[in-house]
Amino acid sequence: MKVAVVGATGMVGAVMLQVLAESALFSDCTVIPVASERSIGKKLVFKGQELAVVSAVEAIKAKPVLALFSAGASLSKVLAPQFAEAGITVIDNSSCWRMHENIPLVVAEINGNILTPADKIIANPNCSTMQMVLALFPLHLKYGIKRVVVSTYQSVTGTGVKALRQLLDERAGLEADRAYPWPIDMNLFPHGGSFLPDGSTTEEEKLLMETRKILGDDSIQVTATVVRVPVKGGHSEAVNVAFHNDFDLAEVRSLLAGTPGITIQDDPAINLYPMPRFAEGKNDVFVGRLRRDFTQPNTLNMWVVSDNLRKGAATNAVQIGEYLLNNKLI
Repeated sequence: MKVAVVGATGMVGAVMLQVLAESALFSDCTVIPVASERSIGKKLVFKGQELAVVSAVEAIKAKPVLALFSAGASLSKVLAPQFAEAGITVIDNSSCWRMHENIPLVVAEINGNILTPADKIIANPNCSTMQMVLALFPLHLKYGIKRVVVSTYQSVTGTGVKALRQLLDERAGLEADRAYPWPIDMNLFPHGGSFLPDGSTTEEEKLLMETRKILGDDSIQVTATVVRVPVKGGHSEAVNVAFHNDFDLAEVRSLLAGTPGITIQDDPAINLYPMPRFAEGKNDVFVGRLRRDFTQPNTLNMWVVSDNLRKGAATNAVQIGEYLLNNKLI
């Protein structure tokens, strides 16, 4: 089985290769690394084997069954249809296809069941949306979500390698090539994505629109503030959820603990709660600080943390591929 990784030399692409190597279904696949013209011929390693980066044209000729994309929205807009027209199923990590009406936006554990063999382009959600909706999903099924207030604390790897270099250079006291308009070390700012006319940002808008699409409920209200913090990897979120129906806190814990892909870390007596430092490199979404909001009815507070390069991007893409294989959709 052949699998193309488009954007293989990038930060997410490298993690996609790691997650493929860890997958029982994909560990023996033939990987075709794809990148821009300047990277063609560059050697990457998959399971101890050196692989040469090829062009998109060469990758299509090789006829992989699946292509994992992490090459940015502009390239995906051009290349994903070319792969799809060749009969290759594309799982795209960019923002390009997420809100297209006929393109499924999928979190493997939530709505993989909507996929069909006809879906040749499948969208991966934004990393901050991904971890939040996985924690919201079982609670929405049980209690019905009315409104979500979320503040995110997003790591620099969510922006990319240039932002990571900025943080590390600033921390080392070096002159940094800035990915952000402000210093990020010993600082944070309420700015993720670009600003919209209404004063919100594109990252905040994604939390609303993608949550509604994934959970299949346009009545859900989401208001968000996205904050960039000086953390290398791992996004954190303070989530306040108002439900239509009241809940029992013990049942909430049970529902979350029984959801695949979620790990509960919630014992204040021993200072146990999710932290990006310990989520980094792991595939699960970690949930803690579960407590009732007594200022209004039927409202829950929780703290949600996940590795944005893993579950927030690469892991979910590979899990979608696993779902397609297991259900003979490719």
